[in-house]
Amino acid sequence: MSDVLGEQPFLHPAGRRHHYSNPGYTLLGALVEKVRGASWEEVLRREVLEPLGLDRTSAHPSAPHAGGWAVHPWADVMLPEPTEDLGRMAAAGQLWSTTGDVAKFAAFLAKGDDRVLSAESVREMRTPAAPAEAADVVDGATYGLGMQIQHRDGRLLVGHSGSLPGFLANLTISVADDVAAVVLANCTSGPALSAVGADLVRIVADAEPCFPEPWRPLPEVDADVLELAGQWYWGTHVFALRLTSEGGVSMGPLSGGGRRSRFRANGDGTWTGLEGYYAGELLRAVRRPDGSVSHLDLGSFVFTREPYDEGAPVPGGVDPEGWRGIG
Repeated sequence: MSDVLGEQPFLHPAGRRHHYSNPGYTLLGALVEKVRGASWEEVLRREVLEPLGLDRTSAHPSAPHAGGWAVHPWADVMLPEPTEDLGRMAAAGQLWSTTGDVAKFAAFLAKGDDRVLSAESVREMRTPAAPAEAADVVDGATYGLGMQIQHRDGRLLVGHSGSLPGFLANLTISVADDVAAVVLANCTSGPALSAVGADLVRIVADAEPCFPEPWRPLPEVDADVLELAGQWYWGTHVFALRLTSEGGVSMGPLSGGGRRSRFRANGDGTWTGLEGYYAGELLRAVRRPDGSVSHLDLGSFVFTREPYDEGAPVPGGVDPEGWRGIG
């Protein structure tokens, strides 16, 4: 593929940063064809478009469809943009679609579909996949697996923008608000569609907030896990451990900001952190010889039932004279 990527295909060290590359998507299209033994268009239709019911999405336009236009930068006149087959570069963005189909795709990217990708897999797509550059930190933007990620107006937004001569497109999703915005324009240049999409999400989410899920009791509860629910102290900071509907637990400050995470049950009485500071860390309850709980160990951090519990291995120990006033 040197004719596509050139003689120096690696522009940056592997895993060091994200760099969007149209030739890279061309290579991915060729890889799909090699692995599946069919054109990327056929594979896309069979494995993604048809299962999701995206009947008006294809690599070539079908009537009725909008024509693309270029607007003169200094006069109110237009020039039609020709429809062109991009050939080997088509995998980098040659798709025709509708707002309805893109909205269906947004629902898939938010919740997954086991016929295409599970909810866990699309969640991974929405997870930052490379270290953010300094400019990205300032802008509050980064990149996941094929998805742009940004923080805006206190919301986490995911999606993507795209363009071809004559057309602009943007999909912006707030998974937490269950709101997505689709913005399509048949012009070569125009407003920043990502900003338009973010504004639409904010307006709808603020005006029509989600109804909370109805309360339902957990189907079953392990008594040993229920025993751990409630308040725990790291030093003098109070945290709350709660049972979650997915069979795991969550832990975070009882009030205000701070480190918090959900934890997945491992089936052996331990849990693994899924997000934030504790992502990947092991949470376990340490018990005394009589079976009572001494403390929680979370990646070497000790959480006790009381602040500076004398009966737990508090790092540095506990002053034997205990708590006192100043007299």
